[in-house]
Parts: sequence; structure tokens; C-alpha cells
Amino acid sequence: METKLWDDLREPPTRGQRWAAVLRKQPSAILLAVQLLVIVLLPWLQFLKYGRVALTVLSLCALIVAVYTVRSTPALTRLSIGIGLPAGVLEVWSTISDDNILIVALAHAALSIFYFYTAYGLVSYMFEDAWVTKDELFAVGAAFTVLLFAFAYLFLAVQELWPGSFVGHGEGNKRTFLELLYLSGANLTSVGLSDVLPVGPQARAVAIIEQLAGVMYVAMVISRLVALTVMRNRG
Repeated sequence: METKLWDDLREPPTRGQRWAAVLRKQPSAILLAVQLLVIVLLPWLQFLKYGRVALTVLSLCALIVAVYTVRSTPALTRLSIGIGLPAGVLEVWSTISDDNILIVALAHAALSIFYFYTAYGLVSYMFEDAWVTKDELFAVGAAFTVLLFAFAYLFLAVQELWPGSFVGHGEGNKRTFLELLYLSGANLTSVGLSDVLPVGPQARAVAIIEQLAGVMYVAMVISRLVALTVMRNRG
């Protein structure tokens, strides 16, 4: 079926049709906006029993839609849903059974895997061709925030399995999700401005990997898109 422009339609498009068009053309922008919204809402919702679960479900929905839109292979889309839905269920279960260390650690690890898979899908999407679209520019930021959350959930899993792996300004041997997300941001951007520190060997190993991932992201992904943009402008 031939796709028609808005001007060719007999009736003006509805608001739903306009949002659907934006989602099809710029899914990475929607994903980036949702991820930033989750970060902004975390300080108010992190201490509510189901606050973080609501944010997790919102972020998961955005991730699944983004993967479905940018990936052309149905098998990979089904794989993302197959990973994301169990991860969301486990996260809800871990909130109900928060004293079960294995379930909580498994839920965080599953979410981390799903976020890493989504980041892989976004990077592959940016590397598909030699043209830089507007959505691919948004995908640069979206993939970076996805990696930010992926390592934060991995930090949570490490903290559950090895208590006391992180120290910070607050009392106790457990850091909040926002604290570990802040540490993840400091590591991934290599700014080093964090009052939360990895002190356990497992935590430090993950932190080193994240630091390397942040440097490689700039060197391999961002530099490639910048080079392609410059080449196109010169051509």
C-alpha cells in the first residue's frame, strides 16, 4: 500500500495518527525522552514500594517499542520481548518478595541483560548504513542512557549478591537505585564526580568495564557519526 502524505489525506490526521507517525519516524527520540523522564521522577518515586516498578514498566515499554521499530528482523524483535517481559515480571516479583536475595538479584540481572540487548540493537541500527538520519542522532543519546541503566541494574545485582560492595554518603550497606544510577553516569561519562564508590572486587570489575564501555562508545559510535556527517556536508 502506498504511503500518503498528510496533505494527500481527505481528512486531517487525528492526534493519535500524528503520534504514531512520530513513533515510526523517530522512535529513538521517544525512547530518549522516556529515559530522561524516568531519571527526573526517580527522586520522588524511588522510596515508594511500587514507584520504581512503575518507572521500570514505563521504561520497558519504551524499550520494546524502540527495538520493534528500529530492528527489521522479526526474530530479534521477538527475542527482545522474550527477554523484556520476564524481566518486568521478575522486577515486580522482587518488589513483593524483597527479602528473597536470589529473586531480587535475578530480576536486576534480567533487566540489565535486556538493557544491554537494546543498546546493541540501537548501535546496530546506527551502523546499518552510511547515512546519518535525525533519528540516528537521537539514537546516540538513547543508547547512552540505555547503557546507563544497564550498568545501574548490574550494580544492583552485584549489591544483592555481595552486600557492602558499594559505599556512599548514606548509612547501611545498601545503596539506592538512584545512587547506583548516579555512579553509573559518573563512570560511563568518565567525569568521576560520585560520592558512591565500588569497594568490593566484583563491583570494581563491573565499574572498570563500564568505564571502558564509555570511552569506546565515544571513540567508535559518536566519532563515526560525526565523520559521516562531515563527509556528507563536504559532498
